[in-house]
Amino acid sequence: MTDPQIALIQLGLFIVFVFLGFPIAFTLMAMGIGFGYFAYFDAGRMWRAFDRLDETAGTWTQITTWIEGLFNNRIFDLFVNQTYTVMSNEVLTAVPLFLFMGYIVERANIVDRLFSTLNIASKNIPGSMGVAALITCALFATATGIVGAVVTLMGLLALPAMLRARYDPAFASGIICAGGTLGILIPPSIMLIVYAAATNVSIVRLYAGALLPGLTLVGLYLFYVVGRSILQPSVAPRPTEDEIPDVPLGRLLWMIVTSFLPLAVLIAAVLGSILFGLATPTEAASVGALGGLALALIYRALSWQRLRESVYLTVRTTAMVCWLFVGSYTFSAVFSYLGGEQVIGQFVEGLNLTPVQFLILAQLIIFLLGWPLEWSEIIIIFVPIFLPLLAHFEIDPLFFGILVALNLQTSFLTPPMAMSAYYLKGIAPPEVRLTQIFRGVMPFLVCVLISMVLMYVFPQIVYLLPELVYG
Repeated sequence: MTDPQIALIQLGLFIVFVFLGFPIAFTLMAMGIGFGYFAYFDAGRMWRAFDRLDETAGTWTQITTWIEGLFNNRIFDLFVNQTYTVMSNEVLTAVPLFLFMGYIVERANIVDRLFSTLNIASKNIPGSMGVAALITCALFATATGIVGAVVTLMGLLALPAMLRARYDPAFASGIICAGGTLGILIPPSIMLIVYAAATNVSIVRLYAGALLPGLTLVGLYLFYVVGRSILQPSVAPRPTEDEIPDVPLGRLLWMIVTSFLPLAVLIAAVLGSILFGLATPTEAASVGALGGLALALIYRALSWQRLRESVYLTVRTTAMVCWLFVGSYTFSAVFSYLGGEQVIGQFVEGLNLTPVQFLILAQLIIFLLGWPLEWSEIIIIFVPIFLPLLAHFEIDPLFFGILVALNLQTSFLTPPMAMSAYYLKGIAPPEVRLTQIFRGVMPFLVCVLISMVLMYVFPQIVYLLPELVYG
């Protein structure tokens, strides 16, 4: 059996273990070390010290020297080096800081005030409560970047309010599920940081490139919500005076200043400092984390328990991302050493695809991978397999990364493995059925596909800001 065939067996076994439910990070490390032990096996090097022992060496010395040789395989050196590389990666330093900002903002009681204010401000717009929920989701998702947290919190806050206002359960559920996934795409996205670390693409350019596609997707969502509310008023009845009372303009402005403005300023400060080169992503994330603490303090929501929870969740999620990187780097290094990447590259190149056909094929594979896998696993493990092929098809890694970020929106919205739907079902009232949630997210899934088509047809949606700001 040749080395490339063994590499393909390695990849196939990994996929099997994933479907069996084994922890991804530790499966990657175990398979990387296991197949790497075979790939780097060199008996002459490993037991060189044992072979040099003279006849006077005792039995215990011989045994311990032989055991030392057993662990003298280069795969262990590779594993240590890959671990050090991940832990010293400056790009990944921003991950825990942005996560902490998100978790502390989530616990600062900002979102309920924001939703109430936007609900009152948009009461004369068709589907006003849906519009308010969607904009709140977009802002909150931008601040946190954690899909489960946004969907869960907005499901507890906005879904009961919309159901009391006689909104169609499927329509209301779709709004929350779709809005909650926006944090994957809209900067400062944790996913884009991970992609930048995995591909060596400039995170600053990625953020600039993702901004307009993210706003385009929000615009498509809002267009659908308002348009359907006009064409089918029964799914989103206009609020009554009892549900949303009239508020004097002065008081409404004060509510906006105290709820919408602080969070918007925090996001704008973090993004602006990155995009205009005033700070590195890590420095901006530090400011964002400090700003999140300040907001929690101003809103009198900062307590030792909430701070402790935020730190714990930040550490847990960061550790997961880092160990995924360690496992992925080790697995990929062995897979490449055995010739696996070369086999896949030759196979794809032999298909004689056009760049557009390759993009469609790659996005289809990522779409299917989004059913059983989390976005972090797809970005760290599978996206690097496509990267060597981008140069052959003359595709910009920046453009490819934004397409992947858009595509991963679908992985959270596509039945039967739509994680956003399951997050929402876990906290929704019993009368809201899972089939209704699935039905509600389908139109938003169409919006995502439309936005991807727009990017194919008009790539300047991605390139406009990076070229304008950085040349």
